[in-house]
Amino acid sequence: MKSIVQKTQIITFALFGFMLVFAQKSMKLPIDAVFYMEINGKQLNQKINWQKLNPLLHELSKKDKDKEKTSWNDYSKTGIKYDATQYHYASFNDSIQTYTTHFIVDNKEKFQEFIHSTKKKGLEISKKKNYSYVDIDDNIFVAWSNDRAVLSMVNYTKPYKNIWADAEVDSAVAVADSAAVAVDSVYVGEPEKPFDYKEEIINLKEEIKYLKDNIKENNKEITRIQKDIKYLEKNHKYPKENVDTQHSEGEPDVYPKEEEYTEPAIDSAYQKELDSMNIENFKIVKKIAEDRFDLYFSSNLELEVPKAMLSFRDPNSDAYVYTDYGRMMNDGIYGKMMKRFEFGQFFRNAYDSNSYYNLYFDKDKVKLVNNYQHKNPGIQKTISSVYRGKKNKKLVELINDKSIGYYVMNVNGAKSFDMMYDLLQDTGDGEYKKEMELMMETMKIVLDEEAITKIAPGNGIFVLNELKSKKVDYTDYEYDEDYNEKEVKKTKDVAVPNFTFAFATENEGYWNRVFNVMATNKHLSKKFSRIGNFYAFKDEKGDGYMDHLYMTVKDGIVYLTSATENVNPQSQSDISKQWAKDSSKYPLSGRLDIQRLVTGLEKEFKTPSERKTLDLFRKNVGEMYFKTEVKGESIETEMDYKIKNSSENSLMYFFDLFDEIYKIKEADKKPQIL
Repeated sequence: MKSIVQKTQIITFALFGFMLVFAQKSMKLPIDAVFYMEINGKQLNQKINWQKLNPLLHELSKKDKDKEKTSWNDYSKTGIKYDATQYHYASFNDSIQTYTTHFIVDNKEKFQEFIHSTKKKGLEISKKKNYSYVDIDDNIFVAWSNDRAVLSMVNYTKPYKNIWADAEVDSAVAVADSAAVAVDSVYVGEPEKPFDYKEEIINLKEEIKYLKDNIKENNKEITRIQKDIKYLEKNHKYPKENVDTQHSEGEPDVYPKEEEYTEPAIDSAYQKELDSMNIENFKIVKKIAEDRFDLYFSSNLELEVPKAMLSFRDPNSDAYVYTDYGRMMNDGIYGKMMKRFEFGQFFRNAYDSNSYYNLYFDKDKVKLVNNYQHKNPGIQKTISSVYRGKKNKKLVELINDKSIGYYVMNVNGAKSFDMMYDLLQDTGDGEYKKEMELMMETMKIVLDEEAITKIAPGNGIFVLNELKSKKVDYTDYEYDEDYNEKEVKKTKDVAVPNFTFAFATENEGYWNRVFNVMATNKHLSKKFSRIGNFYAFKDEKGDGYMDHLYMTVKDGIVYLTSATENVNPQSQSDISKQWAKDSSKYPLSGRLDIQRLVTGLEKEFKTPSERKTLDLFRKNVGEMYFKTEVKGESIETEMDYKIKNSSENSLMYFFDLFDEIYKIKEADKKPQIL
């Protein structure tokens, strides 16, 4: 009996082991993904008003001239399960860029109808073992099974020669001297190629193809080139009387009359080669998409995401985004270029970070929370120390509720040196590692960090009080039919800022000496002078945005302002007192009243369409507020945008605003009835 039980256990464990081996596993997020996003469909679908959104989407679909006219008008019933989570991710390298979306289908028949209405006419659906797919555009593919669908956009460019590779750089340096000597001999010794009229015709036809993109501006140039082509076809050379065809119209008897010529068709051999390249690229793109579809639909249809990417995800947000900023900047052509420079690793270290975003569409505002985190824990710790500065209550006294906006900074200036040292130090075992270490030690010896920090410890504020309109003279240029230039004196209205920029200092004497030098220097004193307790800058021409500027040092604060009264503490209401209180709490914070900003820029809106857009903005744009602080092992920034219209929520606010702007633009395209 015991033997039977043991055998049964062995068989059971064996079967279970086989099941584990052959069970479908989750599809892992590609290791080269630099962007990942989750859309919280359960929440967002409740905030979308499809009755408003459908007409707009239907109208926009009519603008796609490459597709046949679609009859689809209800985008709320596409067969896609909108109240489920959607997953998006993107990756790139030198030759392949992909963007992929995973979503759930709750009505396969309806979804297939929708795909038929969006794909190009004549494109057939391909059926695979466990899914179907179709290329709805040249580089956009959609695949689906019973309840899952994947959209994949794939771009492919032929790999180029890596001119930034280290090996090539080294070899280039090694032969630099010999190459420099050989250049002259190569150019002198190389025989000049005979003129090939056929090659010249091909080049000119390609030039026509380029000029057609701006046909209205280049009709005259196209006509001239067409004449050159016809003459070359007949005589196999340019006319002697018109060798410089780029600058001469030629004698009337050299070329036949313009109307005798029609636009030549693109050379068939050239077109075949172009089509062949496009077909080859499409085959590669299609194969990449198919491989990704095969991988996903042979899995258990779940996407496995590394935990590190989800470190700051809030399940209550409407959308969550992760970006590998370091790889975005350091991989590809930019990163290879940086490797070529002696201190390129410094910039690579600075970029080597991740960012995480949580987006919320609330009833009365949009909220975006960003967490920044450097990949090196040591550098991140140093960066965090920069954001732990002292507070300065005198600066926030300049905040007032009548201002357009402000930006307050309370950081630790001394720690900025430590951050720079860390970025310079972590440069790997490069060729200049010892030199870099020596340079850093020299900087620490030469720079008196404490003295420098006293000049500007790290507390500052910028307040934009208002925008005033001012007339200025300027010179414009007009041209007659023969392109003769003529100067024309004109006037225009510009928006001049009334502002205050101020920062704390522990060394007032230094700044007083700086301002005194500007007022007494033989050259600078023409524009700088001293008026009482202020040093003044004045532009005599008065044709710029900033023709007056005042500077002074008072009670440990350095002021640069457009008006002397701005240095006094401002009267504050309850709301501005709260802003001032909040600004003292955070390393960085700010506010911008976009409605007042747009009103101040009124003179910049001149055409009827621009005036309509201005009126729309006045009624709808809101107020922006942000704050930054250290949260755990990251730098967290929260940005709030308060809406000011009657939209159901902040998500529909953007659709409503876009719809109004779209209507204004479309109305301008219609011919005016006299």
